[in-house]
Amino acid sequence: MSQRVIAVTGAGGFIGGSLVARLRKQANKHIRAVDMKPLEQWHQRFDDVENLCLDLNDKQNCEIAARGATDIYNLAANMGGMGFIEKNKALCMLSVLINTHMLMAARKYDVERYFYSSSACVYNGDLQQTSDDGDRFVAPALKEADAYPALAEDGYGWEKLFSERMCRHYMEDFDLYVRVARFHNVYGPWGTWYGGREKAPAAICRKAIEAKLTGRREIEIWGNGHQTRSFMYIEDCVTGIDRIMNADIPEPINLGSSEAVSINQLVDIVEEIAGIKLERRYDLSAPRGVNGRNSDNTLIQKYLGWEPGIPLRTGLERTYAWIFQQSQWLDRHEARAVRESESVC
Repeated sequence: MSQRVIAVTGAGGFIGGSLVARLRKQANKHIRAVDMKPLEQWHQRFDDVENLCLDLNDKQNCEIAARGATDIYNLAANMGGMGFIEKNKALCMLSVLINTHMLMAARKYDVERYFYSSSACVYNGDLQQTSDDGDRFVAPALKEADAYPALAEDGYGWEKLFSERMCRHYMEDFDLYVRVARFHNVYGPWGTWYGGREKAPAAICRKAIEAKLTGRREIEIWGNGHQTRSFMYIEDCVTGIDRIMNADIPEPINLGSSEAVSINQLVDIVEEIAGIKLERRYDLSAPRGVNGRNSDNTLIQKYLGWEPGIPLRTGLERTYAWIFQQSQWLDRHEARAVRESESVC
């Protein structure tokens, strides 16, 4: 059997790096990891794979990434948590260049299989503005057909929905093997946890750790805390990507947990893990996203007989422990940098 060449774009990011880590364990594969960030900024980096630093907004760079590949997993995009995507809509929309150029390169070099990472942000916003029961916004689980009629998240969601259509037409017009998964709020170790692009689980874990270490027992929550979401642990995400890529699923499909919680309930769980109780301050002017969103997993169960199932509490315990370790390292690193700067002065 000839060796397969697997190109993973966005490999310097959270999900891409975790996917590379999984693919490395599979036999008879050459992994090509591609990201525009300098290598020292990659979330995970492996010396036994081919690491390329390329800006995939550029068509020529997409051809370099695709040349000789049998499989492409396209996870490259400009994205982050709600605070980032609400303030960078044009930048998020420009990711359409990445997927369009990667599809063109995949066709040019006869790539056998192509995976595209979409998002639950493609769903019609009117279906996610639901009533408040006093503790959380109750939202029905979103099934795949709920993306139409289209009213996606402005910026990021519209780019994802357009790119889904581009994938569909490359499959229809050029017979390219394409699989599309709509990710629902992925979290876990190696994810961004500070700096403005982090998502709710990581942000709340970090804030709880900061409160515990400083003794300031308070936490700022964006919105009123009633917003409902489901959160998928990274291990379930990469398992789902692998299963979807290797299954007969020609349509976009949800890849997310069906365990929905409110942001207040998410804080409750993190408080229990941290062993503290926090005074909650609500910033009603901060970005908060839609009221409620959950993953309807009927279709993925039908196709795969499987769905993401790692409990939120389990994933948060692992994530909290990892962020705690990282925060200790960061504190020591920053303290050392201050000492070095002072010695120079």
